[in-house]
Amino acid sequence: MRKILLCAVVLAIAFAAGSPVQAGVDASAVFEQLKKLEGTWSGTPEGEGEEAAAEAARQSRAVHLFEVSAAGTVVMETMAPGSDHEMINMYHLDGEDLVLTHYCAGGNQPRMRLDRETSTAANLVFEFAGGTNLDTAVDAHIHSANMKMLDDGGLDSIWHSWSGGQQAGTMAFRLTRSVSE
Repeated sequence: MRKILLCAVVLAIAFAAGSPVQAGVDASAVFEQLKKLEGTWSGTPEGEGEEAAAEAARQSRAVHLFEVSAAGTVVMETMAPGSDHEMINMYHLDGEDLVLTHYCAGGNQPRMRLDRETSTAANLVFEFAGGTNLDTAVDAHIHSANMKMLDDGGLDSIWHSWSGGQQAGTMAFRLTRSVSE
C-alpha cells in the first residue's frame, strides 16, 4: 500500500510539473479586450533606430483602424490606411494562445504570440513565433510588439524591428480614439 501511495504522489508531482498550464493573463479575455478597440485611433509616431526614425519623420500623424471581422473571430488593425505604407495586423485565438500576424509593407509576415506570463491586462507583450517571406538572420522584420492600455483611455502601440539577426529599432505610436467614435 505504501508503494502505491508513493507512486501516486510521484505521478501527481510529475504531472503538475509537466502541466502545460501557463500562468498570467487569459488569451480569451485579452482577445475580448482587443475587440473593444474597434474604431479609428490616431496619434503621433516616434522612432528609435535609423529606419524607424525615418518612418516616423515621414508620418506627421498616425492612424490605426481596428475592425472586428469573421463573425467576431478576428480583430484586424490597419496601420496607415490608404497610404503607400499601409500594413495589416490580424489578431486571433489559436487554442489557448492569442496570435498576431503582421502583414508588413516590406513584404514579409512575422507571427507573434501573446506572452501570457509577462503580459498584464494593461500591457500586452507579443513575442516572435516565426513568419513567412523572411530569414530572421538577415531580413528586416517586426520581431515583437507591445500594446499598452493607458489610464487616460489612450493606447501605446510599440513595434520592435530586427535586421541582421539583432534588434534594429523601435516604432511607437501614442494613440487616442477619434472623437467621432
